Formats: sequence, structure tokens, C-alpha cells
Amino acid sequence: MTTAPEHYDRMLAAHYTWMLGSDIHAVAREQAELIRGLGVRPVADGDAAIDLGSGPGPQTLALAHLGFSTVTAVDLSQALLDEVVGHAETAGVAGAVRTVRADLLDALPHVTESGTAAAIVCMGDTLTHLSRPADVRTLLDGVAHALRPGGHVVLTFRDLTGELHGDDRFFPVRSTEDQLLTCFLEYVDDDTVMVHDLLHTRSEGKWRLQVGSYPKLRLAADWLSGEARRAGLHVRHAAAGPRGMRVFHAIKPNR
Repeated sequence: MTTAPEHYDRMLAAHYTWMLGSDIHAVAREQAELIRGLGVRPVADGDAAIDLGSGPGPQTLALAHLGFSTVTAVDLSQALLDEVVGHAETAGVAGAVRTVRADLLDALPHVTESGTAAAIVCMGDTLTHLSRPADVRTLLDGVAHALRPGGHVVLTFRDLTGELHGDDRFFPVRSTEDQLLTCFLEYVDDDTVMVHDLLHTRSEGKWRLQVGSYPKLRLAADWLSGEARRAGLHVRHAAAGPRGMRVFHAIKPNR
């Protein structure tokens, strides 16, 4: 079975910024507004943030614009990390941004010391790209260990627990004159849904079709909140957000 990182490397990474609307800086401004609205901001010089599953960097840019002195973008796709660097230079925040090519579950001990991170985000729909619910538990434990007291974690994800049927399983992601991306969902079991992507691109008057599939986790907001509390985090916000995402915000309590 193709994993989510493999699918992105093979098919979607080259089109990720286009999928977000092509203007990464506009998306970064939206994400900065969302993060700021949750009360996530640096409170001291040297406050550092980590963006897990950064993609081309809208959250990385948002955190840098909010004033975090260092923002570490973590992703498995080197092509996307290279985009982060370019976007950071264009936005004038290159000095605050560093990139690390690593798996989400392995990265935190290598990019920050225990109990020091002021903010950790895992946004877009990255959380559902993990292989199994146990990996989400492992990630939350790692986040709780990496955050300083009073530090923030922000997650966004699509709640795929409600099964769709028939034509409702099909979603137009984006279409422009020379490109069209559609996906449809196939429900496998209580934990997993297969996402099938169909990407049409036109070059020199001819259309080309690429297809690919990868699994996503079916995560319920209540389950995630319970796992965050088990990890020792205090849940402050868990509700529907923009672009069909669930928005989850928690803090590490002061001891």
C-alpha cells in the first residue's frame, strides 16, 4: 500500500501550492489569523515554534510572522522543504526559518530539547497521514514532552468518521484552465479511509491523467481530546474551523 508521504512525493508535492490556491502568502496570512485567534503567540525573546508536516510552509510563515524567533519546518518531502525556504525568503522571514527532513514521529527529540518548545503545530490534514491511531498517541506524547509549561499545540484535521455514500464521496479539490484535481473516498474499516486522487494536467493541448491512492486515518475530535488529556495536555478548543477542518488547541499546564 502506498503511504501518504510516498503519494505526495510521487504525485502531489509538485502541485501542493497550486492545491492551496497558488498564493502561499495569502494562506499564511489566514493561518496566522487562526493561530493568533487561539491566543498562540511568543511571550519571550527566543521563543521557538515547530511546524510538523509543513508542506510548502503556510504555517511556518504564519508562525514567523507572529514573531517566533525560530520556526522549524519538518517534512519528509525535500521538494516541499525547498519551497519553504524560497517562500520564507520572499516573505522576508528567512532568518527565522529552518528546515528539517524527518518523519513526524521521530523529529521532535532531534529538533528541540525536552520542555522548551513554545508552540508546536501540525496543520492542514497532516495528522490523518499517520499510519494508525497508536501513532497519534505517540505524537501527542512527544508533543507534551517537547512543550515547555504553558506551551501550545495546534492541530487541524478532517474528521472522516462519518461515512459518506454514493456521489457524496467525490470532491473537486481545485480546477484551473490546465489542471484539475478530484478525489473520492473508499471506506476500509473503522480506522481507515482510502483517498483516490485523479489529477488531470494539460500540456501542448493534450490532457494527461495521473492517479494514485493512499490511506488516511478516521479521527474523531472527542477521541483526540481524550488522548491529549491522557498525555497531560489541557484542551482549550476543539471545534469546526475553516476549509472543512477541525481545529484543536491545547496547552501544557504549568506545574
